[in-house]
Formats: sequence, C-alpha cells, structure tokens
Amino acid sequence: MWAGRTAGKTDRLADDFNSSIRFDSRMYSQDITGSMAHAAMLGAKGIIPRAAAGHIIDGLQGIMDDLSSGALEFDTGCEDIHMFVEQELTTRIGDEGKMLHTARSRNDQVALDLRLYLREETAEITKLLKALIAALTEKAEENKSVIMPGYTHLQRAQPVTFGHYLMAYAMMFLRDSGRLADGAERMNQSPIGCCALAGTTYDTDRYMEAGELGFGGITLNSLDGVSDRDFCIELAADMSVIMMHLSRLSEELILWQSWEFKFIELSDEYTTGSSIMPQKKNPDMAELTRGKTGRVYGDLMALLTVMKGLPLAYNKDMQEDKEAVFDACDTVKMCLGVFAPMISAMTVRADNMLHAAQTGFINATDLADYLVKKGLPFRSAYKFSGQIVAECIEKGLVLETLPLAEYKKYSPLFENDLYDEISLKACVEKRSSAGGTSVKSVEEQIKFVKEYLK
Repeated sequence: MWAGRTAGKTDRLADDFNSSIRFDSRMYSQDITGSMAHAAMLGAKGIIPRAAAGHIIDGLQGIMDDLSSGALEFDTGCEDIHMFVEQELTTRIGDEGKMLHTARSRNDQVALDLRLYLREETAEITKLLKALIAALTEKAEENKSVIMPGYTHLQRAQPVTFGHYLMAYAMMFLRDSGRLADGAERMNQSPIGCCALAGTTYDTDRYMEAGELGFGGITLNSLDGVSDRDFCIELAADMSVIMMHLSRLSEELILWQSWEFKFIELSDEYTTGSSIMPQKKNPDMAELTRGKTGRVYGDLMALLTVMKGLPLAYNKDMQEDKEAVFDACDTVKMCLGVFAPMISAMTVRADNMLHAAQTGFINATDLADYLVKKGLPFRSAYKFSGQIVAECIEKGLVLETLPLAEYKKYSPLFENDLYDEISLKACVEKRSSAGGTSVKSVEEQIKFVKEYLK
C-alpha cells in the first residue's frame, strides 16, 4: 500500500509488530460506514465520478454484509482494518476501488473510526448504567423504611434506611451517566477530511460527510483532528469513575454478605462455593468487579502515558490507544451487565439490619438533641449523652431500655417523652431535610431518579 519511497516490504517480525488488524478489526462496521459516507461526498462534489462512487458504496455494502454473516474472514496479513477493506474492495470492483482513498489519510480515517466506535460504546455503557440505576432505585423503593446503621469510619454512626443507602449509589451512577453524556458531546466531532495533518487541496465538504455520519460538527483544526485522543482519555476517565463507584458498592456487598454483618444475601446465581469448605457462599462477582477496577485504572494510565510526550501530529505510538480503551469498555460493560441483575436478585435481611442499629447506640445524637431542645447547651448535652452510653454499655442495656430514673441522675430535663424521641423510627423520620433519610425524602429521591431515567 505504501510502496514507492520504499519497497513496501518489512521483516516478518517487524510486520507482526506493526500490525493492528488483530484488534482494530472490531471497528470494521465503523470503517466501512465511514468509507461509504466519504465515497458519497467524493461523488457529490465531483472529485470522483458519481458512478464510481455508487460502485464503491455497493462494494463496501457487500463487504459489510459478508463480514457480518461470516462469509468473509479478516486477512491478518493486512496491516490494519483500513487496508483490509480497501484491498478487498479493489479485489471486488477493480481500479475504481483505488479512488476511495482520495482526500483522506489513514490518520483521519482511524480517528473517525475510533470516534464512531466509542460513540456506540458510550451509548451501550450508558444503557447498562441506567439499568443498574433502575435496579438500585427499585430495590430502594422496596426498602425505603428498612432501618439500618449508617457508618462513618466503619463505625456505627446514625440510623438511616436501606433505601436511603442504595439511593446514594444511584446518585453516584447518575452523575456517571451525566459525565458520559458530556464526553459523548465532545467526542461527536468529525475528523474526516483533516487528512494526514494539513487538510487537502480537493474541494471537499467535511460538513456533508459529518452530517451523513451523525456528527454534531467537525474538528476545526486539522492537526488537532488527527492527533487528538482526548476523547479516548476522557471516556477512560469516566469509566474509571464508574468502576470506582462499582468497587465501593462491591465492598459494601461483600461486607454485608459476610456472617459478621449478614445484612443481605446475594442470589446463588451470583455467588460461588468452595472446593473444600461446603458451607461457603462467596461473593465472587462483587470481588471480581472490585478487582477489575484496577484494570480499568491501568487502561487510563496507559492512555495518558502514551499521549504525554507526543509532538503533533500523528505518531505510531497512538496505535496503542485502541487496546487500552477497548479493554476498558469491555470490562465496564461486563461488570455493569452482571451488577444490575445481581442487585435485583439480592435478598435484604431487614431484621439483622435493625438489630445492628438497635445495639449500636446510633440514636445518641438524638439523645443530645433532646436535651438541646429543652434548653441545655449542645456541648453539655453531648457530654451527658456520652456518659449515658458508657453506663448502658457497662450494664448491658441500650438507650431505649435504660430506666428514666437513671436518665434523671444526669439531668432533670429528661421526661417520659424521651423514649419517643430516641426511637429509631423517630430518629429516621425526623431527618426530613432535603436529601435526608426519612421515608418522604427517600421517596423524593426515587421520584427524581425515575424522572431522569424516563
């Protein structure tokens, strides 16, 4: 394909080292679609005969159909998907196939293919992400009044509902969806027509070609158009954040599934056993997701490192962008694909959650607030509450079972209404501020997310 300045022959090992068709062949649909739009533009502008453009488009459609059906296999002797398609086209329709590469370069062609491919991947990841958000929201609605301990420093802190807890993750994934949408908008600019780096002398219509391919516009600088991989890096960064959120949720599920918590039980479909210990039920899908997070982080770091020292415009280093971003996309889709049904099939152990909440003194803040409402300064109320908790621990009691007479030893402000104020249900329902854990607040969060998903 490049015989002229050189003989066009490379050493076999060098050829294998240089080749990318083993991984960029997955972009065959985007490559052919882009070439069909390019041929249509060339014909419309009179750069090549309209009849030739029609023959090229028909030939490309035949290649697409045969690759999709399996009737045609990739020739791994070709350097990349672009050369394979052009070679196959020329074999099928003759010299007219050689007109296709007029007014473009493999530099803008690969940038186009990658944008088209990642645009579709972004849409698929967003779809999977919304399925997970929907699963979390549905499970939250089922458990909007189930009381559990909320934690700071992994220590029981204040009572919350399990529905509120799950909606926290729904909100995280909601922002992830927004990040993907923002990145997709920046990605949706067509680079085709930038050619090798400086544009072309042909009277092309880049806007026509961009419109045919569903782009929102064109890259406005040809050097930038062929050498930009920001969109790959941004997508990998967005996917890394998704994986970080999945990993945090995985960690919670792993803890909650354990006998030490037993807040939930994951379905048998999403756990495995042990080859030697028959009692085991291992949360392997959550653990694998937690582990694969590092893999996606690595893909992001690979992309950043490849691009950090490259002068303009295209450099062969940039061939390393594809395997990293492809792997990240594949990994995220795999994790999201298993996570949504795993959440839906999860059994919630509300009794264990409530027991943990009752024995954790997580209504101690409400005890202090009770005294503050009676006129005691908060710091004094805080001290009394801490002393009362210590007494309960010593006597094997909880705040709800400590007799009123004991409370009055600390302050005469304590009355019988105390027990209503420090009940876990009351503690939860009183937190009705926007975004709080009350049932009404959780219902508002659920409503918001459902509207977004529509």
